[in-house]
Amino acid sequence: MAYKNKLLCNKITRQDIRFVQTAADTDGQLLEMESTYYAGSKEPTAHYHPYQVEDFEVLTGELTVKISDQLKVLKKGDTLHIPTNTVHAMWNASNGKTVVNWQVRPAMDTEYLLETANGLAQAGKVTASGMPPLLQTALLANRFASVFRIARPPFVVQKILFTLLTPFAYLAGYKPTYKEYLD
Repeated sequence: MAYKNKLLCNKITRQDIRFVQTAADTDGQLLEMESTYYAGSKEPTAHYHPYQVEDFEVLTGELTVKISDQLKVLKKGDTLHIPTNTVHAMWNASNGKTVVNWQVRPAMDTEYLLETANGLAQAGKVTASGMPPLLQTALLANRFASVFRIARPPFVVQKILFTLLTPFAYLAGYKPTYKEYLD
């Protein structure tokens, strides 16, 4: 369960997330985090949020952002607003550390997605790029479709594919969330 100052450390993606304000703190209106991207952090899969907006402020360092197929480099003091349904990815391509204030509105259950993804990484249940195996991804994609969707293939194709894979994922022992990662 997310709480103020809880720290998630992902050595695979080279990103730490500290919760500043959680859904419980803000009556679901806001999830605020401080994210540290270490030098050479992994470029995540391009994704979008169907019902949420995100706001970022670079506190230190440089943040590389791919948004709507355009590449930008944000520096200390720069801000970025990402509207709903806008495809994006961000990482630190520099040689130094980058710290970003990250706000998600409304909070919904984004913190559970982040805790689950981090828990899988800590347990060694992701690939070198930080992605879970396909059957685990199917369950995560179904469970968290309201807060996170990968950009490709189109959502309708993902929905069909991941729904078809769901029984096999359960048979293989995967779950959409894990209690031990949410503690």
